[in-house]
Amino acid sequence: MVRVCQSTIIDAPIDEVWAILRDFNGHDRWHPAIAFSEIEGGEPVDAVGSVRHFRLADGGELREQLLALSDKDRRLSYCLLEAPLPLMGYVASVRLKPVTDGNATFWEWRSEFDPPAHRRDELVKLVTEGIYQAGFAAVRNLLRRGSVGSPVDARPSPAVVAQMPSASVPRFVPTLASSGQAATTRAIVVERYGGPEELQLKEIGLPPPASNEVRIRHTVIGVNFIDVYCRTGFFDLLQPPGVPGMEAAGVIEAVGSAVSGFAVGDRVAYACPPVGAYCERRNMAPELLIHLSDDISDEIAAAGLLKGVSASFLLHDVHAVKRGDIVLIHAAAGGIGQLLVQWARHLGATVIATVSSDDKARIVERLGAHHLIVYSRENFAEAVMRLTNGAGADIAYDAVGNDTFAGSLAALAVRGHLISFGQASGPVGNWDIGRFATKSITLSRPNYAHYTDTPQKLASHVNRFFAVLRQGIVRVASPRRYDLAQAADAHRDLVSRRTTGALVLRV
Repeated sequence: MVRVCQSTIIDAPIDEVWAILRDFNGHDRWHPAIAFSEIEGGEPVDAVGSVRHFRLADGGELREQLLALSDKDRRLSYCLLEAPLPLMGYVASVRLKPVTDGNATFWEWRSEFDPPAHRRDELVKLVTEGIYQAGFAAVRNLLRRGSVGSPVDARPSPAVVAQMPSASVPRFVPTLASSGQAATTRAIVVERYGGPEELQLKEIGLPPPASNEVRIRHTVIGVNFIDVYCRTGFFDLLQPPGVPGMEAAGVIEAVGSAVSGFAVGDRVAYACPPVGAYCERRNMAPELLIHLSDDISDEIAAAGLLKGVSASFLLHDVHAVKRGDIVLIHAAAGGIGQLLVQWARHLGATVIATVSSDDKARIVERLGAHHLIVYSRENFAEAVMRLTNGAGADIAYDAVGNDTFAGSLAALAVRGHLISFGQASGPVGNWDIGRFATKSITLSRPNYAHYTDTPQKLASHVNRFFAVLRQGIVRVASPRRYDLAQAADAHRDLVSRRTTGALVLRV
């Protein structure tokens, strides 16, 4: 049995430090290793016996149980139920004491666990530095910033749109409804970064549209992985309190005096910042909107526009896929994955698709993939080499990140092109660029905004996507539907990978 004990002095009153640490569901607000956290079954955050389920920034998932908590002694203990690492029998405790001389806090964090002998040093270092010392520094930074509701840092999002430059993006800040406001709307508000339970349905104020704005009444709202990372604080497109969401369709209800080209009753859609789509109504700049024709339903627009635009520039601009190319597509049963499979096949490519289960394989097979690899059963890089007689894939489309990046490189042909457009399983880490020379590999990390930052650029992708929809070259499967008030359920299902295709909120 290994015992680890670390301690530090925090230059803050003990009550302030304890207020952070006693929240058993608050790690994702301050610890840099944690992406999101939620208490199973809706139990209170300080209920002894409650279980928290959280996901690490590198994609790993853990479950821990609160064993004891004492406000009097400012002490808590917990144990590990499930983890991707062999920390067998892991039990930890946190204890605070006031420093006698001054207004500071002594913090002790200790644990014991039974690691495999050959990994003892590695795991002790992980717990000591990656958990305890990183946690000390993170709480210290959080208190220094003066807001326990802010993230410690803004980490890159794993979604294709997560790299949008944020400095020039306007913020949508909700205001609470009051009797003096002219109008209100229901919206999903994130008042602090955290788990799905932070998605709260509220009534917020809605001012009249400015002279250069229109007001949209949403009918369908798209749910995308970028919304999860806005909610957790991975990316700072959303500053609490804020409304998430960047994709929706609806009808124009009001038009500002300086707006031309749009009228009340027009059907429109959008897929862009600023965030704020998870609501019944909102005001927006008209240059961010596209008109919808009668043959494009609101549901298809909200479920497919962002994904379709992404697929357009991935297949035509980042790499112009041509007949005879061998294309590897990860997460092929997902929203963008399904479009990439259909569209790449139409362009004449041989499509090799990876999925996590047989059920998802059947979905992708119906979409026309030439070869299916269930990566939970076999090494996908070895399978690609077998299917191509050792040649490898010409292009790999990888939105998974940490779990697949190395395998994608191994699966490429000489002069192959890896297009890393997401990191749903976590950041890919640091790589020596010299290693790419073994195959003369090209690596791209496309930024959605750089392909859609003018109305002209966006229109070219929208028109291309709508054209292949109308021709039946690609189809957007009926999305999984949730009511607006069920946004938290949609996020839970999306993160747990229990869904295929697109998810939408109905208003």
